[in-house]
Amino acid sequence: MFGGAGIYAEGRMFALVSDGVIYLKADAHNAPAFEREQLEPFTYATRTGRRGVMSYRRMPDRLYDDPDELAIWARAALAAAARGEVGKMRAKTRRRRSSRAT
Repeated sequence: MFGGAGIYAEGRMFALVSDGVIYLKADAHNAPAFEREQLEPFTYATRTGRRGVMSYRRMPDRLYDDPDELAIWARAALAAAARGEVGKMRAKTRRRRSSRAT
């Protein structure tokens, strides 16, 4: 999927590192903060040569020197990962129910 490393807490991947850059998990709740700072999403080359986009956004550079603010952004990313996990479980349940109905 990507040539980086995942960063986990509470069993959830909430950040990734690729080419020395940290990307934090983003969703509808915390994406506006990334957009205000014009932070791009993580992309990677697929096997077909297209660009894949993941729901991770570049971490603001200033956070490397501000551990208190980094903790705030990291907690928001962890919350986004948790929300995404719930959404995936709901989709999986819907698929199982629809396959039983056929």
